[in-house]
Amino acid sequence: MDKWLRNTNVVRVIALMIGILLWVVVHMEETNVSGTTLLRDREETINNVAITAKYDESHFYLSTMDPGNVQIILRGKEAAVKKVTTSNNYKIELDLTQVTEGDHYLPVKPVGFPSDIDVEVIPKTVHVVIEELQMKEVPVVINVKGTPAADLKAGQPIIKPNKVYITAPTGKLDQIENVRGDVSVDKAQSAVTKQVRLQAFDKDGKEIAVEMNPPVVDVEIPITSPFQTIPLQLKVTGEPAKGFAISSITQTPDKVTVYGTQDVVDRLEFYQGPQISVQDIRETKDYSLDIPLRNKVTQLDPAKVTVHVEVVPSVTKPITNIQLTIVGQNENYDTKVVVPETGQIEMTVEGAPAIMDQIKVQDIQAIVDVSNLPPGKHELNVTFNLPTYVKKGAPQDIKATVEISEKTPQQAASP
Repeated sequence: MDKWLRNTNVVRVIALMIGILLWVVVHMEETNVSGTTLLRDREETINNVAITAKYDESHFYLSTMDPGNVQIILRGKEAAVKKVTTSNNYKIELDLTQVTEGDHYLPVKPVGFPSDIDVEVIPKTVHVVIEELQMKEVPVVINVKGTPAADLKAGQPIIKPNKVYITAPTGKLDQIENVRGDVSVDKAQSAVTKQVRLQAFDKDGKEIAVEMNPPVVDVEIPITSPFQTIPLQLKVTGEPAKGFAISSITQTPDKVTVYGTQDVVDRLEFYQGPQISVQDIRETKDYSLDIPLRNKVTQLDPAKVTVHVEVVPSVTKPITNIQLTIVGQNENYDTKVVVPETGQIEMTVEGAPAIMDQIKVQDIQAIVDVSNLPPGKHELNVTFNLPTYVKKGAPQDIKATVEISEKTPQQAASP
Protein backbone atom coordinates (compact mmCIF):
# COMPACT_ATOMS: atom_id res chain seq x y z
CA MET A 1 0.00 0.00 0.00
CA ASP A 2 2.74 2.38 0.95
CA LYS A 3 4.42 1.44 -2.24
CA TRP A 4 1.33 2.54 -4.29
CA LEU A 5 1.05 5.81 -2.47
CA ARG A 6 4.63 6.57 -3.27
CA ASN A 7 3.76 6.10 -6.97
CA THR A 8 3.05 9.53 -8.52
CA ASN A 9 0.69 8.24 -11.22
CA VAL A 10 -1.46 6.38 -8.70
CA VAL A 11 -1.81 9.51 -6.59
CA ARG A 12 -2.87 11.53 -9.60
CA VAL A 13 -5.59 9.02 -10.56
CA ILE A 14 -6.97 8.96 -7.01
CA ALA A 15 -7.06 12.78 -6.88
CA LEU A 16 -8.95 12.90 -10.20
CA MET A 17 -11.58 10.42 -8.99
CA ILE A 18 -12.10 12.36 -5.75
CA GLY A 19 -12.57 15.60 -7.74
CA ILE A 20 -15.18 13.98 -10.00
CA LEU A 21 -17.11 12.67 -7.01
CA LEU A 22 -17.15 16.11 -5.37
CA TRP A 23 -18.43 17.78 -8.60
CA VAL A 24 -21.25 15.23 -8.90
CA VAL A 25 -22.31 15.72 -5.31
CA VAL A 26 -22.39 19.53 -5.56
CA HIS A 27 -24.40 19.64 -8.80
CA MET A 28 -26.94 17.15 -7.56
CA GLU A 29 -27.62 19.46 -4.62
CA GLU A 30 -28.01 22.53 -6.93
CA THR A 31 -30.43 20.66 -9.18
CA ASN A 32 -32.55 19.63 -6.26
CA VAL A 33 -32.64 23.19 -4.91
CA SER A 34 -33.44 24.70 -8.33
CA GLY A 35 -36.17 22.18 -9.10
CA THR A 36 -37.76 22.88 -5.80
CA THR A 37 -37.71 26.64 -6.43
CA LEU A 38 -39.27 26.49 -9.93
CA LEU A 39 -42.15 24.39 -8.65
CA ARG A 40 -42.99 26.92 -5.95
CA ASP A 41 -46.20 29.10 -6.33
CA ARG A 42 -45.71 32.75 -7.21
CA GLU A 43 -47.84 35.93 -7.58
CA GLU A 44 -46.69 38.79 -9.86
CA THR A 45 -48.33 42.23 -10.40
CA ILE A 46 -47.83 44.13 -13.68
CA ASN A 47 -49.00 47.75 -13.86
CA ASN A 48 -49.98 49.99 -16.78
CA VAL A 49 -50.76 47.27 -19.30
CA ALA A 50 -52.26 48.93 -22.39
CA ILE A 51 -55.69 47.76 -23.57
CA THR A 52 -55.87 46.65 -27.20
CA ALA A 53 -59.24 47.62 -28.70
CA LYS A 54 -60.51 45.42 -31.51
CA TYR A 55 -63.09 47.07 -33.84
CA ASP A 56 -63.85 48.01 -37.45
CA GLU A 57 -61.70 51.10 -37.89
CA SER A 58 -63.07 51.75 -41.38
CA HIS A 59 -66.56 52.46 -40.02
CA PHE A 60 -66.16 53.43 -36.38
CA TYR A 61 -64.05 55.73 -34.22
CA LEU A 62 -63.22 55.02 -30.58
CA SER A 63 -63.47 58.50 -29.07
CA THR A 64 -63.28 57.43 -25.38
CA MET A 65 -61.72 54.48 -23.56
CA ASP A 66 -61.46 54.93 -19.79
CA PRO A 67 -59.17 53.66 -18.44
CA GLY A 68 -56.74 53.01 -21.27
CA ASN A 69 -54.42 50.88 -19.09
CA VAL A 70 -55.10 48.19 -16.51
CA GLN A 71 -53.29 46.27 -13.79
CA ILE A 72 -52.89 42.50 -14.06
CA ILE A 73 -52.07 39.99 -11.31
CA LEU A 74 -50.52 36.69 -12.37
CA ARG A 75 -50.72 33.57 -10.17
CA GLY A 76 -49.08 30.21 -10.87
CA LYS A 77 -45.87 28.24 -10.67
CA GLU A 78 -42.80 30.45 -10.57
CA ALA A 79 -41.41 29.08 -13.83
CA ALA A 80 -44.69 29.76 -15.67
CA VAL A 81 -45.06 33.26 -14.17
CA LYS A 82 -41.47 34.09 -15.03
CA LYS A 83 -42.02 32.97 -18.59
CA VAL A 84 -45.03 35.34 -18.97
CA THR A 85 -43.21 38.37 -17.54
CA THR A 86 -40.36 37.97 -19.99
CA SER A 87 -42.68 37.53 -22.98
CA ASN A 88 -44.56 40.01 -25.16
CA ASN A 89 -47.03 37.47 -26.50
CA TYR A 90 -49.87 38.37 -24.17
CA LYS A 91 -52.34 41.30 -24.28
CA ILE A 92 -55.48 42.65 -22.64
CA GLU A 93 -58.12 42.84 -25.36
CA LEU A 94 -61.37 44.82 -25.61
CA ASP A 95 -63.60 43.25 -28.29
CA LEU A 96 -65.88 45.86 -29.90
CA THR A 97 -66.64 43.99 -33.11
CA GLN A 98 -70.24 43.34 -32.12
CA VAL A 99 -70.88 46.79 -30.63
CA THR A 100 -72.57 49.70 -32.41
CA GLU A 101 -72.05 53.43 -31.85
CA GLY A 102 -72.88 54.81 -28.43
CA ASP A 103 -71.84 54.75 -24.78
CA HIS A 104 -70.86 51.33 -23.33
CA TYR A 105 -69.30 49.62 -20.30
CA LEU A 106 -67.58 46.45 -21.49
CA PRO A 107 -65.36 43.70 -20.02
CA VAL A 108 -61.74 43.26 -21.05
CA LYS A 109 -60.25 39.83 -21.75
CA PRO A 110 -56.70 38.49 -21.21
CA VAL A 111 -55.37 36.97 -24.43
CA GLY A 112 -52.22 34.92 -25.03
CA PHE A 113 -51.59 33.79 -21.43
CA PRO A 114 -50.65 30.15 -20.66
CA SER A 115 -53.49 27.97 -19.47
CA ASP A 116 -51.68 27.20 -16.21
CA ILE A 117 -51.61 30.88 -15.22
CA ASP A 118 -54.46 32.55 -13.36
CA VAL A 119 -54.89 36.18 -14.60
CA GLU A 120 -56.79 38.82 -12.66
CA VAL A 121 -57.45 42.16 -14.47
CA ILE A 122 -58.13 45.35 -12.48
CA PRO A 123 -60.54 46.90 -13.41
CA LYS A 124 -62.48 44.19 -15.23
CA THR A 125 -64.61 46.62 -17.30
CA VAL A 126 -63.90 49.90 -19.10
CA HIS A 127 -66.03 52.78 -20.32
CA VAL A 128 -66.01 53.35 -24.11
CA VAL A 129 -67.73 55.80 -26.46
CA ILE A 130 -67.95 54.70 -30.10
CA GLU A 131 -68.82 57.06 -32.98
CA GLU A 132 -69.68 56.16 -36.56
CA LEU A 133 -67.33 57.54 -39.22
CA GLN A 134 -68.69 59.79 -42.00
CA MET A 135 -67.07 60.97 -45.24
CA LYS A 136 -67.12 64.56 -46.54
CA GLU A 137 -65.67 66.18 -49.68
CA VAL A 138 -63.87 69.43 -48.89
CA PRO A 139 -62.25 71.97 -51.29
CA VAL A 140 -58.52 72.61 -50.91
CA VAL A 141 -57.28 76.13 -50.10
CA ILE A 142 -53.66 77.09 -50.82
CA ASN A 143 -52.19 80.05 -48.93
CA VAL A 144 -49.64 81.81 -51.13
CA LYS A 145 -46.98 83.42 -48.97
CA GLY A 146 -44.18 85.82 -49.81
CA THR A 147 -43.56 88.15 -52.75
CA PRO A 148 -42.07 87.09 -56.12
CA ALA A 149 -39.06 88.83 -57.65
CA ALA A 150 -39.40 92.47 -58.76
CA ASP A 151 -42.09 93.26 -61.36
CA LEU A 152 -43.54 89.75 -61.10
CA LYS A 153 -46.83 88.53 -59.67
CA ALA A 154 -48.13 85.20 -58.35
CA GLY A 155 -51.08 83.77 -60.29
CA GLN A 156 -53.97 81.61 -59.14
CA PRO A 157 -52.75 78.28 -57.68
CA ILE A 158 -53.41 75.19 -59.82
CA ILE A 159 -54.28 72.34 -57.42
CA LYS A 160 -54.48 68.66 -58.37
CA PRO A 161 -56.77 67.36 -57.00
CA ASN A 162 -58.59 70.47 -55.79
CA LYS A 163 -60.82 68.53 -53.38
CA VAL A 164 -60.11 65.88 -50.76
CA TYR A 165 -62.21 63.37 -48.85
CA ILE A 166 -62.19 63.53 -45.06
CA THR A 167 -63.28 60.60 -42.91
CA ALA A 168 -64.12 61.42 -39.31
CA PRO A 169 -66.92 61.28 -36.74
CA THR A 170 -69.81 63.66 -37.44
CA GLY A 171 -68.79 65.89 -34.54
CA LYS A 172 -65.33 66.43 -36.01
CA LEU A 173 -66.61 66.93 -39.55
CA ASP A 174 -68.90 69.72 -38.37
CA GLN A 175 -65.93 71.54 -36.83
CA ILE A 176 -63.88 71.63 -40.05
CA GLU A 177 -63.81 75.12 -41.58
CA ASN A 178 -61.30 74.41 -44.37
CA VAL A 179 -58.47 72.21 -45.58
CA ARG A 180 -55.37 74.09 -46.56
CA GLY A 181 -51.66 74.09 -47.23
CA ASP A 182 -48.99 76.79 -47.57
CA VAL A 183 -46.71 77.58 -50.52
CA SER A 184 -44.01 80.25 -50.49
CA VAL A 185 -43.31 82.23 -53.67
CA ASP A 186 -40.84 84.59 -52.02
CA LYS A 187 -38.39 85.97 -54.60
CA ALA A 188 -39.56 83.42 -57.19
CA GLN A 189 -38.71 84.19 -60.82
CA SER A 190 -40.59 81.28 -62.39
CA ALA A 191 -43.54 79.00 -61.63
CA VAL A 192 -43.39 77.33 -58.20
CA THR A 193 -44.27 73.62 -58.25
CA LYS A 194 -44.36 71.43 -55.16
CA GLN A 195 -46.26 68.77 -53.26
CA VAL A 196 -48.10 70.19 -50.28
CA ARG A 197 -49.20 68.37 -47.13
CA LEU A 198 -52.72 69.38 -46.14
CA GLN A 199 -54.17 70.10 -42.72
CA ALA A 200 -57.75 70.55 -41.57
CA PHE A 201 -58.64 73.58 -39.42
CA ASP A 202 -61.63 74.80 -37.45
CA LYS A 203 -63.04 78.34 -37.60
CA ASP A 204 -60.55 79.47 -34.93
CA GLY A 205 -57.57 78.22 -36.96
CA LYS A 206 -56.93 75.24 -34.71
CA GLU A 207 -55.73 72.09 -36.46
CA ILE A 208 -58.06 69.08 -36.38
CA ALA A 209 -56.51 65.63 -36.74
CA VAL A 210 -58.53 63.66 -39.31
CA GLU A 211 -57.99 61.02 -41.98
CA MET A 212 -57.62 62.71 -45.37
CA ASN A 213 -57.52 61.23 -48.86
CA PRO A 214 -55.24 62.26 -50.40
CA PRO A 215 -53.19 63.90 -47.63
CA VAL A 216 -50.84 65.53 -50.17
CA VAL A 217 -51.71 67.45 -53.37
CA ASP A 218 -49.69 68.80 -56.31
CA VAL A 219 -49.65 72.60 -56.52
CA GLU A 220 -48.35 74.89 -59.24
CA ILE A 221 -48.32 78.67 -58.82
CA PRO A 222 -47.62 80.62 -62.03
CA ILE A 223 -45.23 83.56 -61.68
CA THR A 224 -45.96 86.20 -64.29
CA SER A 225 -45.95 89.90 -65.00
CA PRO A 226 -48.78 91.88 -63.35
CA PHE A 227 -52.08 91.17 -65.09
CA GLN A 228 -55.80 91.78 -65.03
CA THR A 229 -58.78 90.40 -66.95
CA ILE A 230 -60.80 93.04 -68.80
CA PRO A 231 -63.49 93.16 -71.55
CA LEU A 232 -62.30 92.59 -75.12
CA GLN A 233 -63.69 95.21 -77.49
CA LEU A 234 -63.97 94.49 -81.23
CA LYS A 235 -64.22 97.17 -83.90
CA VAL A 236 -66.69 96.44 -86.73
CA THR A 237 -66.39 98.45 -89.97
CA GLY A 238 -68.44 98.57 -93.16
CA GLU A 239 -71.99 97.47 -93.89
CA PRO A 240 -73.45 94.30 -95.36
CA ALA A 241 -74.56 94.27 -99.01
CA LYS A 242 -77.80 96.02 -99.90
CA GLY A 243 -80.80 94.09 -98.64
CA PHE A 244 -78.87 92.38 -95.84
CA ALA A 245 -78.31 93.21 -92.19
CA ILE A 246 -76.36 91.93 -89.18
CA SER A 247 -78.59 90.14 -86.73
CA SER A 248 -75.89 89.57 -84.07
CA ILE A 249 -72.15 89.35 -83.49
CA THR A 250 -70.84 86.97 -80.84
CA GLN A 251 -67.23 86.59 -79.79
CA THR A 252 -65.27 84.01 -77.81
CA PRO A 253 -63.78 85.07 -75.46
CA ASP A 254 -65.49 88.29 -74.44
CA LYS A 255 -62.70 89.01 -71.93
CA VAL A 256 -58.92 88.82 -72.17
CA THR A 257 -56.13 88.71 -69.58
CA VAL A 258 -53.49 91.37 -70.24
CA TYR A 259 -49.93 91.28 -68.88
CA GLY A 260 -47.48 94.12 -68.51
CA THR A 261 -45.95 96.48 -65.97
CA GLN A 262 -48.21 97.44 -63.10
CA ASP A 263 -48.83 101.00 -64.34
CA VAL A 264 -49.81 99.73 -67.81
CA VAL A 265 -52.18 97.10 -66.45
CA ASP A 266 -53.81 99.44 -63.90
CA ARG A 267 -54.91 102.05 -66.42
CA LEU A 268 -56.68 99.64 -68.80
CA GLU A 269 -60.50 99.45 -68.49
CA PHE A 270 -61.00 97.43 -71.69
CA TYR A 271 -58.77 96.07 -74.43
CA GLN A 272 -59.19 97.09 -78.06
CA GLY A 273 -59.16 93.90 -80.10
CA PRO A 274 -58.89 93.35 -83.87
CA GLN A 275 -60.96 95.10 -86.52
CA ILE A 276 -63.57 93.19 -88.50
CA SER A 277 -64.85 94.39 -91.87
CA VAL A 278 -68.38 93.32 -92.79
CA GLN A 279 -68.43 95.39 -95.96
CA ASP A 280 -70.75 93.87 -98.59
CA ILE A 281 -71.09 90.46 -96.89
CA ARG A 282 -74.26 88.54 -97.78
CA GLU A 283 -74.13 85.52 -95.50
CA THR A 284 -73.29 84.41 -91.99
CA LYS A 285 -69.55 84.23 -91.48
CA ASP A 286 -67.05 83.04 -88.84
CA TYR A 287 -63.68 84.69 -88.21
CA SER A 288 -60.61 83.55 -86.28
CA LEU A 289 -58.42 86.56 -85.54
CA ASP A 290 -55.17 87.30 -83.74
CA ILE A 291 -55.52 89.83 -80.93
CA PRO A 292 -52.78 92.43 -81.43
CA LEU A 293 -50.49 93.66 -78.65
CA ARG A 294 -51.09 97.34 -77.91
CA ASN A 295 -50.20 100.02 -75.37
CA LYS A 296 -47.06 98.30 -74.00
CA VAL A 297 -48.95 95.11 -73.14
CA THR A 298 -46.43 92.25 -73.19
CA GLN A 299 -48.75 89.23 -73.30
CA LEU A 300 -52.40 88.32 -73.88
CA ASP A 301 -54.32 85.26 -72.82
CA PRO A 302 -55.86 84.05 -75.04
CA ALA A 303 -54.04 85.45 -78.07
CA LYS A 304 -56.90 84.73 -80.52
CA VAL A 305 -60.60 85.50 -80.72
CA THR A 306 -63.29 83.74 -82.74
CA VAL A 307 -66.16 85.85 -84.02
CA HIS A 308 -69.52 84.70 -85.38
CA VAL A 309 -71.35 87.28 -87.56
CA GLU A 310 -74.99 86.40 -88.20
CA VAL A 311 -76.27 87.95 -91.46
CA VAL A 312 -79.93 87.87 -92.56
CA PRO A 313 -82.11 89.59 -95.19
CA SER A 314 -83.02 93.06 -93.89
CA VAL A 315 -86.41 94.72 -93.44
CA THR A 316 -87.38 98.39 -93.08
CA LYS A 317 -89.60 100.14 -90.58
CA PRO A 318 -90.89 103.74 -90.41
CA ILE A 319 -90.35 105.56 -87.11
CA THR A 320 -92.39 108.69 -86.35
CA ASN A 321 -92.37 111.42 -83.70
CA ILE A 322 -88.59 111.46 -83.26
CA GLN A 323 -87.79 114.47 -81.12
CA LEU A 324 -84.96 116.68 -82.43
CA THR A 325 -82.10 117.37 -80.02
CA ILE A 326 -80.10 120.63 -80.39
CA VAL A 327 -76.42 120.49 -79.42
CA GLY A 328 -73.67 123.15 -79.39
CA GLN A 329 -75.95 126.01 -78.26
CA ASN A 330 -74.43 129.32 -77.18
CA GLU A 331 -75.75 130.28 -73.76
CA ASN A 332 -76.08 133.94 -74.88
CA TYR A 333 -78.51 133.06 -77.68
CA ASP A 334 -81.95 131.58 -77.91
CA THR A 335 -82.08 128.62 -80.32
CA LYS A 336 -85.21 126.81 -81.48
CA VAL A 337 -86.38 124.52 -84.27
CA VAL A 338 -88.76 126.28 -86.64
CA VAL A 339 -89.02 123.61 -89.34
CA PRO A 340 -90.62 121.27 -88.68
CA GLU A 341 -92.76 123.30 -86.30
CA THR A 342 -93.40 120.33 -84.01
CA GLY A 343 -89.66 119.76 -83.52
CA GLN A 344 -90.25 116.14 -84.48
CA ILE A 345 -89.29 114.19 -87.57
CA GLU A 346 -89.85 110.76 -89.03
CA MET A 347 -87.50 108.38 -90.79
CA THR A 348 -87.20 104.83 -92.08
CA VAL A 349 -84.73 102.45 -90.46
CA GLU A 350 -83.39 99.16 -91.78
CA GLY A 351 -82.07 96.07 -89.98
CA ALA A 352 -82.60 92.44 -89.10
CA PRO A 353 -86.27 91.44 -88.52
CA ALA A 354 -85.67 90.49 -84.88
CA ILE A 355 -84.15 93.91 -84.15
CA MET A 356 -86.86 95.82 -86.08
CA ASP A 357 -89.54 94.06 -84.03
CA GLN A 358 -88.03 95.51 -80.85
CA ILE A 359 -86.97 99.02 -81.90
CA LYS A 360 -88.81 102.04 -80.40
CA VAL A 361 -88.73 105.77 -80.98
CA GLN A 362 -86.83 106.21 -77.70
CA ASP A 363 -83.96 104.15 -79.17
CA ILE A 364 -83.21 106.81 -81.81
CA GLN A 365 -81.52 110.16 -81.22
CA ALA A 366 -81.90 112.87 -83.93
CA ILE A 367 -79.30 115.61 -83.53
CA VAL A 368 -79.03 119.16 -84.92
CA ASP A 369 -75.59 120.71 -84.31
CA VAL A 370 -75.58 124.55 -84.08
CA SER A 371 -71.99 124.93 -82.88
CA ASN A 372 -70.37 128.26 -83.91
CA LEU A 373 -73.44 129.44 -85.88
CA PRO A 374 -74.33 133.18 -85.86
CA PRO A 375 -77.85 134.54 -85.22
CA GLY A 376 -80.36 133.89 -88.00
CA LYS A 377 -82.12 130.98 -89.64
CA HIS A 378 -80.11 127.94 -90.68
CA GLU A 379 -81.12 124.80 -92.54
CA LEU A 380 -79.06 121.94 -91.17
CA ASN A 381 -78.62 118.23 -91.79
CA VAL A 382 -79.97 115.98 -89.07
CA THR A 383 -77.57 113.31 -87.82
CA PHE A 384 -78.65 110.17 -86.02
CA ASN A 385 -77.48 107.91 -83.23
CA LEU A 386 -79.01 104.53 -84.06
CA PRO A 387 -78.99 101.23 -82.18
CA THR A 388 -76.28 98.69 -83.01
CA TYR A 389 -76.74 96.95 -86.40
CA VAL A 390 -79.46 99.48 -87.42
CA LYS A 391 -79.01 101.92 -90.32
CA LYS A 392 -81.07 104.49 -92.20
CA GLY A 393 -83.36 103.01 -94.81
CA ALA A 394 -83.09 104.03 -98.49
CA PRO A 395 -81.16 107.34 -98.84
CA GLN A 396 -82.95 110.02 -96.84
CA ASP A 397 -81.88 113.65 -96.78
CA ILE A 398 -83.46 114.83 -93.57
CA LYS A 399 -83.02 118.48 -92.68
CA ALA A 400 -84.30 120.88 -90.06
CA THR A 401 -84.34 124.67 -89.83
CA VAL A 402 -83.29 126.40 -86.63
CA GLU A 403 -83.52 130.03 -85.65
CA ILE A 404 -80.85 131.65 -83.49
CA SER A 405 -81.56 134.98 -81.84
CA GLU A 406 -80.17 137.09 -79.06
CA LYS A 407 -81.84 136.66 -75.72
CA THR A 408 -83.97 139.51 -74.35
CA PRO A 409 -82.65 141.22 -71.22
CA GLN A 410 -85.29 139.39 -69.17
CA GLN A 411 -84.17 136.04 -70.64
CA ALA A 412 -80.48 136.83 -70.07
CA ALA A 413 -81.18 137.79 -66.46
CA SER A 414 -83.16 134.66 -65.63
CA PRO A 415 -81.12 131.84 -64.04
